[in-house]
Amino acid sequence: MRIALTANGPGEVAGWVRPLLRRLYARDPHLDAHVFLVPDDYATGSEAAMARALFPNARVYEPAEYVRFALGRSVAGEPPVVDIVQYMGGDLMHAARLRKRLGGVSTTYKFSKPRYAATLARAFAVDDANVEQLKGWNVPDDRIAKIGNLAIDGALLEAEQPLEEAAPLDGILIMPGSRKYEVEELIPFFLTVARRIKRERPEIPIAFGISPFTDIEAVRAALARGGDPRTWSEKGRLVHEGDDAFAESLDGTLRVPILRNALAAAKRARLVLTIPGTKTIELAALGLPVVSITPLNAPELITINGPLTYLDRLPLIGPKLKGAAVLLAATRFKYHTQPNIDADEMVIAELHGTLTPGRVARVALQRYDDAAWLASSGARLRDLYTAHVGAADRMAESLLELAG
Repeated sequence: MRIALTANGPGEVAGWVRPLLRRLYARDPHLDAHVFLVPDDYATGSEAAMARALFPNARVYEPAEYVRFALGRSVAGEPPVVDIVQYMGGDLMHAARLRKRLGGVSTTYKFSKPRYAATLARAFAVDDANVEQLKGWNVPDDRIAKIGNLAIDGALLEAEQPLEEAAPLDGILIMPGSRKYEVEELIPFFLTVARRIKRERPEIPIAFGISPFTDIEAVRAALARGGDPRTWSEKGRLVHEGDDAFAESLDGTLRVPILRNALAAAKRARLVLTIPGTKTIELAALGLPVVSITPLNAPELITINGPLTYLDRLPLIGPKLKGAAVLLAATRFKYHTQPNIDADEMVIAELHGTLTPGRVARVALQRYDDAAWLASSGARLRDLYTAHVGAADRMAESLLELAG
């Protein structure tokens, strides 16, 4: 089978594309896979390198290559035709454009729009609610296949990676995110949170689990800058000891290990401190108690879905308009993490709004010391997604069947 896939950010590449391609290659070792990374504000710029490292037999196209191809020009390694064009992230128009150039049938995961419904040979759904969404987008019932959440298989894959020596046994793992805003603002914020925790409880092990998509030099720059003044973050520095990296306070009293295999390290932690996103689903799949924060101290810096994310580029009034849009979007949702939305209850502890490092540290310590909550939250989170295990295999089987 020859397949073209669209993808955009780190969550889609690691959480969706990785588990699916792994199962497709297991079922069809001669698979000819073409991964087109499309332009997107959520991307880190490291997606192509990561995809190539994971799947050296696949042809991976940088966003600039995709744009050239979408505009009708040739790029190295392009296939003449494909059997399937599979949407796996980014704007749906990119998958539609690839199909016009490459032929084949069109399939999608999780998302669609009414104007694309008639062209879909199959739409893969995460759950019953997603099935109803797809129907609302005019996808015919007989073309919808409920297979589960690919991010669960992605989490289980990543958690199998070898543990690092500095993984915080019975401690706190901090996962700050990989988007530009998250690296620049939340790494210094979380370092300041760690400093507050250590002042009260120096015996608690703490480590950063950063995304493999995050450039270590971006971490260095973020620590040196210290974040936006409205976050009350302290400056720090990046230090190395051999092959190991640490985030260190300027006075040298705090040194936090920086780990790359975050989900494997999370398995050793008592509590994970993070932000909303795919990682909360992955942590839930592993049954790990989580405190998630949505700091709205500098809302105009946050990337949001849709064209409103560009409002801050307008002179003078733009940042204020963008900030107002972000705050309005934040108030529309009772919960900010997908596991809480799916459970319709606060299984993951969430903090929203203008946050200080001290407040986040206090809540983290309260949850860390609450053994009953840790046990019940972990068990409830794991149960939420047990039925989703194997989604990648079910999707791979369906795609191979569709390709004939």
